[in-house]
Amino acid sequence: MGLRFRNALDSIQNWIESRRVSDPATLLRQHDIPVTAQRMAVLRAVAGRPHGTVDAIVEDVRSSIGTVSRQAVYDALGMLVKKGLVRRIQPAGSPTLYEDRIGDNHHHLICRTCGKTVDVDCAVGRAPCLTTIEHSGFQIDEAEVIYWGTCPDCLAAR
Repeated sequence: MGLRFRNALDSIQNWIESRRVSDPATLLRQHDIPVTAQRMAVLRAVAGRPHGTVDAIVEDVRSSIGTVSRQAVYDALGMLVKKGLVRRIQPAGSPTLYEDRIGDNHHHLICRTCGKTVDVDCAVGRAPCLTTIEHSGFQIDEAEVIYWGTCPDCLAAR
């Protein structure tokens, strides 16, 4: 099972890499967002560290462009989430995570031991991926699922 799991993870990561925009300035312009060094650095940091925390993103942005306030990074992330360029993931009991894989309603698998987070494709291939038992009158457009478990590295370390 460990080898199959790793092969699946590798194929998911390859798919993600193929969908990333290499030029943050173009992406910002396509969404009518003023291009700034901070916004481009935040987009690069999120792309370079999928499922990164704010602390990790701030660190990457600072190493990229120098001094930047934590609040500026929060502001950029908030605007990028609002515009749909970055996705915010808020697992229970864990720090908020950010990723640039958007628009496909995928889910996440999180290791309880080390916190490693990986993408899991939608179980049925299209949003919202789940159907409710009781129709409540809502128009459902997204399902957020987080699977919890232990990653292969942590299992091997036991």
